[in-house]
Amino acid sequence: MIRTASMPSRLLLVLTATLALAGCGFHLRDRLALPDDTPPVRVISTTPYSELVTILERNLRNAGARVAEAEAKGVARLEVVSERWGDLPIAIDERGRAQEFSLRYATIFSFRLADGTELVPQQSVELARDYVSPPEDATGTSTEREILADELRREMAASILRRVDSVVRADQGRLRGAPPVLPEAPAGAPVSAPASTP
Repeated sequence: MIRTASMPSRLLLVLTATLALAGCGFHLRDRLALPDDTPPVRVISTTPYSELVTILERNLRNAGARVAEAEAKGVARLEVVSERWGDLPIAIDERGRAQEFSLRYATIFSFRLADGTELVPQQSVELARDYVSPPEDATGTSTEREILADELRREMAASILRRVDSVVRADQGRLRGAPPVLPEAPAGAPVSAPASTP
Protein backbone atom coordinates (compact mmCIF):
# COMPACT_ATOMS: atom_id res chain seq x y z
CA MET A 1 0.00 0.00 0.00
CA ILE A 2 1.30 3.47 -0.94
CA ARG A 3 1.53 5.95 1.88
CA THR A 4 0.54 9.59 1.36
CA ALA A 5 2.59 11.08 4.14
CA SER A 6 3.49 14.06 1.97
CA MET A 7 -0.17 15.06 1.50
CA PRO A 8 -0.39 17.22 4.67
CA SER A 9 2.76 19.12 3.66
CA ARG A 10 1.36 19.65 0.16
CA LEU A 11 -1.89 20.92 1.62
CA LEU A 12 0.04 23.22 3.96
CA LEU A 13 2.06 24.54 1.00
CA VAL A 14 -1.10 25.23 -1.04
CA LEU A 15 -2.77 27.01 1.90
CA THR A 16 0.34 29.12 2.54
CA ALA A 17 0.54 30.14 -1.13
CA THR A 18 -3.17 30.99 -1.19
CA LEU A 19 -2.89 33.17 1.91
CA ALA A 20 0.19 34.88 0.50
CA LEU A 21 -1.58 35.68 -2.77
CA ALA A 22 -4.66 36.92 -0.95
CA GLY A 23 -2.51 39.25 1.11
CA CYS A 24 -0.78 40.83 -1.90
CA GLY A 25 -3.56 43.32 -2.65
CA PHE A 26 -3.88 46.71 -1.04
CA HIS A 27 -6.84 47.20 1.29
CA LEU A 28 -7.80 50.32 3.20
CA ARG A 29 -9.56 49.75 6.51
CA ASP A 30 -12.71 51.13 4.85
CA ARG A 31 -13.57 52.10 1.30
CA LEU A 32 -11.50 54.89 -0.21
CA ALA A 33 -12.94 58.21 0.96
CA LEU A 34 -14.05 60.18 -2.12
CA PRO A 35 -16.94 62.63 -2.52
CA ASP A 36 -20.18 60.85 -3.49
CA ASP A 37 -20.33 62.57 -6.88
CA THR A 38 -16.74 61.68 -7.85
CA PRO A 39 -16.70 60.33 -11.43
CA PRO A 40 -14.55 57.35 -12.44
CA VAL A 41 -10.85 57.94 -11.80
CA ARG A 42 -8.24 57.88 -14.54
CA VAL A 43 -4.64 57.30 -13.45
CA ILE A 44 -2.10 59.22 -15.53
CA SER A 45 1.69 59.22 -15.40
CA THR A 46 4.36 61.18 -17.25
CA THR A 47 6.41 57.95 -17.29
CA PRO A 48 5.56 55.85 -20.37
CA TYR A 49 4.28 52.34 -19.59
CA SER A 50 4.48 53.04 -15.87
CA GLU A 51 3.99 49.91 -13.78
CA LEU A 52 2.89 52.17 -10.92
CA VAL A 53 -0.20 53.15 -12.95
CA THR A 54 -1.24 49.49 -13.27
CA ILE A 55 -0.83 48.91 -9.53
CA LEU A 56 -2.72 52.12 -8.66
CA GLU A 57 -5.63 51.13 -10.92
CA ARG A 58 -5.84 47.70 -9.30
CA ASN A 59 -5.66 49.18 -5.80
CA LEU A 60 -8.33 51.78 -6.61
CA ARG A 61 -10.69 48.98 -7.67
CA ASN A 62 -9.86 47.02 -4.51
CA ALA A 63 -10.67 50.13 -2.45
CA GLY A 64 -14.11 50.54 -4.05
CA ALA A 65 -13.38 53.32 -6.54
CA ARG A 66 -14.42 53.25 -10.21
CA VAL A 67 -11.53 53.32 -12.67
CA ALA A 68 -12.03 55.08 -16.01
CA GLU A 69 -11.09 53.68 -19.40
CA ALA A 70 -8.07 55.25 -21.08
CA GLU A 71 -10.06 57.46 -23.48
CA ALA A 72 -12.97 58.31 -21.16
CA LYS A 73 -13.94 61.98 -20.73
CA GLY A 74 -15.31 63.85 -17.73
CA VAL A 75 -13.23 61.80 -15.29
CA ALA A 76 -11.29 62.53 -12.11
CA ARG A 77 -7.52 62.39 -12.58
CA LEU A 78 -4.95 60.86 -10.27
CA GLU A 79 -1.83 62.33 -11.85
CA VAL A 80 1.63 60.94 -11.16
CA VAL A 81 3.63 64.00 -12.17
CA SER A 82 7.04 62.36 -11.78
CA GLU A 83 8.74 59.12 -10.77
CA ARG A 84 12.42 59.14 -9.84
CA TRP A 85 14.78 56.31 -8.95
CA GLY A 86 18.24 56.55 -7.44
CA ASP A 87 20.94 54.29 -6.00
CA LEU A 88 22.94 55.86 -3.17
CA PRO A 89 26.12 54.01 -2.05
CA ILE A 90 26.10 53.58 1.72
CA ALA A 91 29.02 51.15 2.29
CA ILE A 92 32.30 50.36 0.53
CA ASP A 93 34.77 47.47 0.74
CA GLU A 94 38.51 47.64 1.50
CA ARG A 95 39.23 48.47 -2.16
CA GLY A 96 36.87 51.43 -2.11
CA ARG A 97 34.20 49.68 -4.17
CA ALA A 98 30.55 50.26 -3.26
CA GLN A 99 28.99 47.08 -1.88
CA GLU A 100 25.80 48.31 -0.21
CA PHE A 101 23.29 50.74 -1.66
CA SER A 102 20.07 52.49 -0.73
CA LEU A 103 17.48 52.22 -3.50
CA ARG A 104 15.40 55.42 -3.47
CA TYR A 105 12.01 55.92 -5.12
CA ALA A 106 10.17 59.24 -5.15
CA THR A 107 6.95 60.38 -6.80
CA ILE A 108 4.98 63.61 -7.05
CA PHE A 109 1.23 63.28 -7.52
CA SER A 110 -2.04 65.19 -7.34
CA PHE A 111 -5.74 64.35 -7.59
CA ARG A 112 -8.17 66.53 -9.58
CA LEU A 113 -11.89 66.25 -10.17
CA ALA A 114 -13.39 66.37 -13.66
CA ASP A 115 -13.90 70.16 -13.49
CA GLY A 116 -10.24 70.72 -12.59
CA THR A 117 -10.88 71.25 -8.87
CA GLU A 118 -7.85 70.13 -6.87
CA LEU A 119 -9.10 67.47 -4.47
CA VAL A 120 -5.60 66.54 -3.25
CA PRO A 121 -2.88 69.17 -3.83
CA GLN A 122 0.39 68.18 -5.44
CA GLN A 123 2.68 66.44 -2.97
CA SER A 124 5.60 64.03 -2.89
CA VAL A 125 6.13 60.58 -1.43
CA GLU A 126 9.61 59.12 -0.90
CA LEU A 127 10.58 55.54 -0.06
CA ALA A 128 13.94 53.76 0.35
CA ARG A 129 15.25 50.22 0.78
CA ASP A 130 18.84 49.06 1.34
CA TYR A 131 20.43 46.19 -0.54
CA VAL A 132 23.85 44.53 -0.68
CA SER A 133 25.70 44.50 -4.00
CA PRO A 134 28.99 42.55 -3.92
CA PRO A 135 31.10 43.85 -6.86
CA GLU A 136 31.80 40.26 -7.96
CA ASP A 137 28.10 39.20 -8.09
CA ALA A 138 26.36 41.59 -10.49
CA THR A 139 23.72 39.05 -11.58
CA GLY A 140 22.44 38.30 -8.08
CA THR A 141 22.42 42.00 -7.25
CA SER A 142 20.38 42.82 -10.34
CA THR A 143 17.73 40.27 -9.35
CA GLU A 144 17.58 41.54 -5.76
CA ARG A 145 17.26 45.13 -6.98
CA GLU A 146 14.38 44.21 -9.32
CA ILE A 147 12.54 42.50 -6.45
CA LEU A 148 13.05 45.57 -4.24
CA ALA A 149 11.88 47.87 -7.06
CA ASP A 150 8.65 45.85 -7.41
CA GLU A 151 8.14 46.00 -3.64
CA LEU A 152 8.69 49.77 -3.61
CA ARG A 153 6.16 50.26 -6.42
CA ARG A 154 3.52 48.37 -4.44
CA GLU A 155 4.33 50.36 -1.29
CA MET A 156 4.26 53.61 -3.29
CA ALA A 157 0.81 52.86 -4.70
CA ALA A 158 -0.52 52.05 -1.22
CA SER A 159 1.06 55.19 0.24
CA ILE A 160 -0.43 57.43 -2.49
CA LEU A 161 -3.92 56.07 -1.88
CA ARG A 162 -3.53 56.45 1.89
CA ARG A 163 -2.57 60.09 1.28
CA VAL A 164 -5.64 60.63 -0.93
CA ASP A 165 -7.84 58.94 1.66
CA SER A 166 -6.46 60.94 4.62
CA VAL A 167 -6.67 64.31 2.81
CA VAL A 168 -10.27 63.72 1.72
CA ARG A 169 -11.29 62.48 5.18
CA ALA A 170 -9.65 65.55 6.76
CA ASP A 171 -11.60 67.85 4.43
CA GLN A 172 -14.83 66.01 5.20
CA GLY A 173 -14.06 66.21 8.93
CA ARG A 174 -13.50 69.98 8.73
CA LEU A 175 -16.85 70.39 6.95
CA ARG A 176 -18.52 68.48 9.80
CA GLY A 177 -16.52 70.31 12.46
CA ALA A 178 -14.55 67.20 13.48
CA PRO A 179 -10.82 67.30 14.36
CA PRO A 180 -8.66 67.02 11.19
CA VAL A 181 -6.88 63.80 10.30
CA LEU A 182 -3.21 64.44 9.59
CA PRO A 183 -1.86 62.89 6.37
CA GLU A 184 0.69 60.12 6.57
CA ALA A 185 4.27 61.33 7.08
CA PRO A 186 6.68 60.70 4.18
CA ALA A 187 8.67 57.49 4.50
CA GLY A 188 12.40 57.25 3.82
CA ALA A 189 15.04 59.91 3.35
CA PRO A 190 14.96 62.57 0.59
CA VAL A 191 16.08 61.40 -2.83
CA SER A 192 19.43 62.96 -3.61
CA ALA A 193 20.90 60.37 -5.96
CA PRO A 194 20.83 60.80 -9.77
CA ALA A 195 17.80 59.36 -11.53
CA SER A 196 18.08 55.90 -13.04
CA THR A 197 15.77 53.22 -14.34
CA PRO A 198 15.12 50.12 -12.22
